[in-house]
Amino acid sequence: MPLQNRVTPFGDIIATPARGLFTGNRGIIHDPLTRTLLNKRWSNPAWLICVCEFRGRRRDVMATRSWTELFFLDEATALAAGHRPCFYCRRDDANRFRAAWEEGNGVSRTRATEIDAVLHRERLEGRAKRLHALPCAMDELPDGTMVAAGGESFVIVQGRAMRWSFAGYHEVEMTFYDVALLTPPSTVKALRAGYRPTLHAGAPSR
Repeated sequence: MPLQNRVTPFGDIIATPARGLFTGNRGIIHDPLTRTLLNKRWSNPAWLICVCEFRGRRRDVMATRSWTELFFLDEATALAAGHRPCFYCRRDDANRFRAAWEEGNGVSRTRATEIDAVLHRERLEGRAKRLHALPCAMDELPDGTMVAAGGESFVIVQGRAMRWSFAGYHEVEMTFYDVALLTPPSTVKALRAGYRPTLHAGAPSR
């Protein structure tokens, strides 16, 4: 029985046997005795994207009263859900993200806690995922941005929209209506400023 720890671009956490390229956390939101989630879906505004193995160590998932291990198909999925790179296990990527986030958002000398505060306002509407208006035409969004339409999520790469699933991305031929932005606006600005998230192999090469 798979644990309930796989995250969708909408930020929901469900159980599925599919794995992903990244792990991460939102603080402690599970009971280690039963390895099940608590009612809350975050306990810390620092929502991180981490590597699955660091310095030869792999964690025993949900086994201790430590942070709750969550899993993402890829980095675009995690960014859409409102997470950002970890400064401990992904320091180089985190510094690149911060530099692009500062450039895109017109700020400087930004601390991680300040990024977290902005993302926390952008990712939630109460307990639900906050959706945003598109800042431009969908095909003009930067690579790695994710959008929602018809209750599904799509990644934008080279101006093309591909449907997300826990198994990867799939080509679609459809007309899009009532499209909303899933990736937080400040993160979209970081993508436009040059941050390149790691995408699942199912996405087209850039």
